[in-house]
Amino acid sequence: MGSGIWSTDVYTAAARYRAATGASAFAYSDGGATTTHPALDPYGVVRESRDSAEHPDSLAIAVLFDVTGSMGHVPRTLQRKLPGLLGLLLRKEYARDPQIMFGAIGDAYCDRAPLQVGQFESDNRMDEHLGRILLEGGGGGQKRESYELAMYFMARHTSIDCHEKRGRRGYLFIIGDELPYRRLDGTMARDLIGDENPGDLRVETIVTEVTRKYDTYYILPAGASYAGDREVLREWRRLLGQNVLELDDLSAVCETIALTVGLGEDAVDLGTGLHHLADVGSTAGPSVSRALAGRGRGGRPALRP
Repeated sequence: MGSGIWSTDVYTAAARYRAATGASAFAYSDGGATTTHPALDPYGVVRESRDSAEHPDSLAIAVLFDVTGSMGHVPRTLQRKLPGLLGLLLRKEYARDPQIMFGAIGDAYCDRAPLQVGQFESDNRMDEHLGRILLEGGGGGQKRESYELAMYFMARHTSIDCHEKRGRRGYLFIIGDELPYRRLDGTMARDLIGDENPGDLRVETIVTEVTRKYDTYYILPAGASYAGDREVLREWRRLLGQNVLELDDLSAVCETIALTVGLGEDAVDLGTGLHHLADVGSTAGPSVSRALAGRGRGGRPALRP
């Protein structure tokens, strides 16, 4: 729900404890789990990002990543880089009250955990949600995963004050390397999310819905099975236009997300943002610069009706 304050000291203490005890940051998955953690089950829930006295100007930021096949290493990279993401957003004032949700995407036709969704958080609970993700490593091998199911959930099963109170979209980042299915099978929305069968929905319809509520980005990182794949890039660009980012270094993903938000919020221009990366000791500047080339301050599209 977004209460509390992020503490890098708490994060660091937890990381040191894990290192000393040999524990994994993904203890749920690495401990042999085979099903979605109850806290991340999408069935019958609505995830909320709410204003409060503590966070009066909440901004919803969702990061959903493919955990099939070669993409299974993405959440481990995100977990290691989490302090840097929050540091840029907060210390550099890219967003006053960011609330971050993490989730994972698989294949609803064959995986045991095709959709996992955390809660929007402002404090260290976001790290806890990230660590509960099942790194299933499945997928069906047909160059498609259930991205459309994830976008459907974000469109219809999230409630965010930045949009509902202030007419400002949140941010949705999908990190993957394959195509969405052309249609969402309505029985999957029923069986996995708990909706009455909405009927089959074209992916274009779902994209129209989700982009009313979120600035939606697709990030295709180097090292993935289909990195640089022309078919994948062409299809996502057809759906999302310029909001398709090729990233030549996965370790730069948090910095890319932070600067994308900063640009969208008109809080920074790209050149200044790259200087900020250097200020905080990040070496991701060249990769971020290539991913965001041509984007200046204030490039956020107008809110769709």
